[in-house]
Amino acid sequence: MAFITGKAQQQKPEGFNIQRGVNLSHWLSQTGGRRGISQSEYFTEKDMAFIAESGFDHIRIPVDESELWDYKDEKYKDAFTLLHKTLEWCKQYHLRAIVDLHILRSHDFNAKDQALWDQDAAQERFLQIWRELSAELKKYPVSQVAYELLNEPVADSAQQWNDLLAKGIQLIRQLEPNRVIIAGSNQFESYSTFPQLKIPAGEKRTILSFHYSNPFYFTHYQASGTRHKDYSGPVHYPGPTITPNELNEQPATIRNLLAGSTQEYNEDVIQEQMDVPLKFAKKQKLTLYCGEWGCINTVSRRDRLRWYKDMRKVLEKNNIAWAIWDYKGAFGIVDDNGDPDKKLIKILTKD
Repeated sequence: MAFITGKAQQQKPEGFNIQRGVNLSHWLSQTGGRRGISQSEYFTEKDMAFIAESGFDHIRIPVDESELWDYKDEKYKDAFTLLHKTLEWCKQYHLRAIVDLHILRSHDFNAKDQALWDQDAAQERFLQIWRELSAELKKYPVSQVAYELLNEPVADSAQQWNDLLAKGIQLIRQLEPNRVIIAGSNQFESYSTFPQLKIPAGEKRTILSFHYSNPFYFTHYQASGTRHKDYSGPVHYPGPTITPNELNEQPATIRNLLAGSTQEYNEDVIQEQMDVPLKFAKKQKLTLYCGEWGCINTVSRRDRLRWYKDMRKVLEKNNIAWAIWDYKGAFGIVDDNGDPDKKLIKILTKD
């Protein structure tokens, strides 16, 4: 598939052409301890064929350190077998892949303590993981597989992440000079922190990544793990996620968790917010990628589909490649039983 021509013209790394993708979450990442047969059955060749047939051209594969290595830093052979099998399926079905280092034992974007930023041993372990991943994956063509060095970094300062990112890029360039690298900004790869990101001078085979989930109270309505999970009132898109009257009807304990929820959102607001990473990418002369975006199925279906329509429109008119969050589950294009949401898939893939 060719990129849709938009007002933002970006220099794309030669050979690694992507436009519309799907995240394969909770498979080699955040599995809750699921291993063995249940893990191998969660995602199969049939799923890969379905993704390709639906009109997507790549997958993003989140992987966790704890899913690929034990506490002695020894590889789980079965997990690496699954990863290689999936990349072979990608080749078979003409899909590209991004291998995304999602969670480290020293860095979990959901945790308060992040040893990665103040322990030399943790940073060396991060680099060693990429030495071993490179050794496993370097056999795959650079036109087929790219590396995302760390998902949603949450360092105390942007400089901490920029310094570690530079070390990671330097390592990959020593091992694989032409491999495409995906890199986002500090603080969850937010669009708002992009101006603080630093990419080493002369780096041309890096794609800049941001994640987008606004309006958050809408896209993550009643999602477990969020501060506002107990809010059960209405939410809307477009317009204010929660109207002032609806907010005032809530007890103070709930209202205090919903700061900013009355802000209005629509296609124009989404465009305005994405202008921040767009301007940065244009200045850097690098490609921009939205590696995660999606909306939970607990909201009004009509409003949910409208949000997806507006998001895809803004992304593609600005020539931004993307990967939907998620393949399976509450955010998925298929449910937990594997049944597809045909209308949503059509909104995402049909020209």
